[in-house]
Amino acid sequence: MLLYGPTLNDMDESIASIATLMGDATRARMLLALVGDVALPAGELAMCANVAPQTASAYLAKLLEGRLLTSETQGRHHYYRLAGPEVAAAMESLAAVAPPPRRDRWAESPRARQLRFARTCYNHLAGKLATDINDALQQLGFLVPEAARHYCLTENGRVWFKTFGIDTAMLRPKGGELARGCLDWTERRHHLAGALGAALLRRLLELKWLARTKEPRAVRVTHEGQRQLEAQLRVKVQI
Repeated sequence: MLLYGPTLNDMDESIASIATLMGDATRARMLLALVGDVALPAGELAMCANVAPQTASAYLAKLLEGRLLTSETQGRHHYYRLAGPEVAAAMESLAAVAPPPRRDRWAESPRARQLRFARTCYNHLAGKLATDINDALQQLGFLVPEAARHYCLTENGRVWFKTFGIDTAMLRPKGGELARGCLDWTERRHHLAGALGAALLRRLLELKWLARTKEPRAVRVTHEGQRQLEAQLRVKVQI
């Protein structure tokens, strides 16, 4: 029987080629540095990967060729970003099934501690803070887990989010994903993703409960955020 479209062998080769690109430790560091939906120049990605600029250029060329990155030019600099949210999801999924990072290594690095606590995962919030917020939304009855890591938004949840400044009726989720669980690779629990997760991060930043830091992916909780998160969601944060 004649089959049209990609065969299983074609798919095997495609998966293998992408896995090879992602599986290299240097390229993986570069990809992880961009998971927060940021654009970084080659020099900064070289520092993230701890390689020489010339070496970084060769690795970045491979990632561009594999369609995992896109680039744009501003002045004398080339800026790189992930080709889409699917790449970020793939990196987070790989990190989630990898062996957990050693706690003593996290303790030695302030940057790692900061990222473990709160960071962006493409367009939504990740880290311990994100998993605590996701747990709180369920405990308060605003979200109810469903099959395939999806969440059902309850009527009480719609009211709370609207009061919070997010009209869920106006959200336009891609593929019908209003709210889903994304396995957090540092906490091994789920944080909130989907259109609602993206809207939540935007609103937390708008209200200045969260603030971005010099580290591209990291965010911090402000004093107002600390007070409001405990008052509204019973999430306690130590600043």
